[in-house]
Amino acid sequence: MTEQDFEKYWQNKLSRALEEVAGKDIRDRIMEGSQTLSDSSTREDIILWSRGAMERLDELLDVDARKEIMTRCACQYSKEALRPMRRAFEETGDIRVPHRMLQEQFESFLHDTLKLEANIIEDIVERGWGAAGIIKGDKIIATKIPKSGYLLEYLNEPDADKRRQLYCHCHRIRDVLKAGETISTTYCYCGAGFYKDIWEEITQRPVEIEMLASVLDGDDTCSIAITIPKADG
Repeated sequence: MTEQDFEKYWQNKLSRALEEVAGKDIRDRIMEGSQTLSDSSTREDIILWSRGAMERLDELLDVDARKEIMTRCACQYSKEALRPMRRAFEETGDIRVPHRMLQEQFESFLHDTLKLEANIIEDIVERGWGAAGIIKGDKIIATKIPKSGYLLEYLNEPDADKRRQLYCHCHRIRDVLKAGETISTTYCYCGAGFYKDIWEEITQRPVEIEMLASVLDGDDTCSIAITIPKADG
């Protein structure tokens, strides 16, 4: 992504998703007060607005609408990188094939991009962290890897609260946890949308997602269940 004001960029995604799913009136009610926010805003102002926006979202819309809105705000995996996996699934119909390819791509990222030592990569893989997740029955259980820039610090931090403060990929949530504040876990479906997008791109089918754990609830990690429906016939 080119240099830009991330806060405004994310606010625009949320606003667009709200209008598409819930209409302009609901969008305006939830986005109230966001117009002045930017990367230069104080963290306190961003946290205060974010908490209020999620409270209004929870009050005004049902869970399915909230999921749909927040998942549309997610960062996305490269479609180009997923193309070979999509072809593999089209050819085999076996979810294990693209899953294995995605895991190999993830491990290459750890080795080639993050330059992690073999023992650390082994630890991460054993924990089941990463984009591919673990196949369990008819679901894929994906557990987020801690944010790359804080990964080693996270692994070496003995204090559970401090680990949670380092964990999330979203600076807004890291700031919420550092400030000892709370925010609705509805927000977590933004992060879950990353996995939803991966498997919908690979399978070309709608998938169901469910948050299983979140650092906002005091859990050590964030985990998402992805259910991929079987093809008709």
